[in-house]
Amino acid sequence: MNRIDQLLAPIDVPGLSLEQLRAEHREELRAICPADDPVWDIYPSRWAGADFDAAFDATIANPDRCPFLIHADGVAVGMSGYLHLHPEDNALELGGTYMAPAARGTGLNSRIKPLLIGRALDCGFTRIEFRIDVRNVRSQKAVEKLGAVREGVLRKQRITWTGHVRDTIIYSILADEWRDRLVAQG
Repeated sequence: MNRIDQLLAPIDVPGLSLEQLRAEHREELRAICPADDPVWDIYPSRWAGADFDAAFDATIANPDRCPFLIHADGVAVGMSGYLHLHPEDNALELGGTYMAPAARGTGLNSRIKPLLIGRALDCGFTRIEFRIDVRNVRSQKAVEKLGAVREGVLRKQRITWTGHVRDTIIYSILADEWRDRLVAQG
């Protein structure tokens, strides 16, 4: 198995499973993406209501996106995955994360991100980036808790589905930093 196939293989640990998002997951994911979720205002695209199908189709058709559907105890709770894979540079981005409202604040995301980071490092990637809307303070704090380093801001980097011109903060975790952190944690 090559390292990209290994990277994208399902992840199963007690109580959690992550598998590549596929067409047959459409309705399961739609069911956890309420149209009235205020989080859509700070997302690059809206995964709800009339916008859901276009966002879903664009994501699974994009060769630069590798999203996982996340199940906790057999129930769909969100998605996250890899973007912008650059195997020649041993770099990738971890993102495209959405957690159902009921899953937020439960610590679930802090279990999922280390699984994805660990998988990427095991596959030989040495740089993991996170790109976060400057307005998304919750996500910034989450990646900082993981030990990610804030590298800077890409000003007016993206136009979101609302027409907002977004500033994007870049964070990264390097393989040696992650391993040193794991050793320090015991």
